[in-house]
Amino acid sequence: MAEPQREWLEKDYYAVLGVSGDASAKDITKAYRKLARELHPDANPDDAAAEERFKEVSSAYDVIGDEDKRKSYDEVRRMGPMGGMFGGGGGPGAGGFGGDAGDLGDLLGGLFGRGGRGGRGGRGGQQQTRAQRGTDLEAELKLDFDDAVNGIETSIQLTSEATCSTCSGSGSKPGSAPTRCQHCEGRGVVDDNQGFFSMSRPCQACGGRGSIITDPCSTCRGQGSEVRPRDVKVRIPAGVKTGQKIRLKGRGGPGRNGGEPGDLFVLVKVKDHALFGRSGKDLTLDVPITFAEAALGADVEVPTLDGGAVKIRIPPGTATGKKFRVRGKEGKSDLVVTVEVAVPDDMTDEQRAAVEAFAAASTESPRSHLGV
Repeated sequence: MAEPQREWLEKDYYAVLGVSGDASAKDITKAYRKLARELHPDANPDDAAAEERFKEVSSAYDVIGDEDKRKSYDEVRRMGPMGGMFGGGGGPGAGGFGGDAGDLGDLLGGLFGRGGRGGRGGRGGQQQTRAQRGTDLEAELKLDFDDAVNGIETSIQLTSEATCSTCSGSGSKPGSAPTRCQHCEGRGVVDDNQGFFSMSRPCQACGGRGSIITDPCSTCRGQGSEVRPRDVKVRIPAGVKTGQKIRLKGRGGPGRNGGEPGDLFVLVKVKDHALFGRSGKDLTLDVPITFAEAALGADVEVPTLDGGAVKIRIPPGTATGKKFRVRGKEGKSDLVVTVEVAVPDDMTDEQRAAVEAFAAASTESPRSHLGV
């Protein structure tokens, strides 16, 4: 589990992000992204309160946005001070814990995954600021029907937090570099000895980075990231459907402290086509035919998605709803044609006479099996 920090007892990170203690990881990320956009220094120039709130929100997400840290944080908050665990005093048996110092050290060692005694825990003083993966982002892409069927390579325009384009994420002005924090010796944390054991807390001198930016970048103001528009290329495979998500690894929010960037998930929405539909992998098309074509049979020409045409054979006696499959006509998809017998709204005298003659010549009822 992650190293516990003294501030964890003092600050309710769930309240900072405006979520409940049992919020899902997705809800926590969503709340953080919303607040980060609202409070980012670029959106609030010369607003010290917004900048301080932005740092507070970032610190909260750094803990409960990380699965490992969140488990440790929740456990620390559940147990409370533990009779001097974070405050002064304490000692063997304090806070209702019996036994000697070794028992207490073993208890904490098992809980937090660190040595029971000593100034820097089980890591021998080599603990470094934990790298944090960037947030996952989501963008919507509307596709024409043809492009969804055939696949396409396109670009998505989005405005989001991204690695600073001026300093490439270092936070320092080009030509300069961060200096190693002397207070924490570049670890990003300092130890707080509490008698039988030691707890770590973020270094206040460097804000937990392990380094100090003496000459900050003018674009990101030392943050290493900025909210800016960017174009992301995406290859959409053939056959995508509305609601499908395409994952672009590493194209999400920037990582922190050397962490990997998050992923970008592209939510696809496909526009309807005036003629064609889709059923599974097949393209569908409804084609009207005349009574004469249905009764006598005919060769009927139907359109294809690529702008061409193909003929299908309608056998005599075809009923409405009959389906015909044209295999492999639309790339990897088949074209499924459903015929509908069209009944004219208005007939000429000649047509009416022909239909009446047909009715007079018909001796069998299509409803005879109903027994009425």
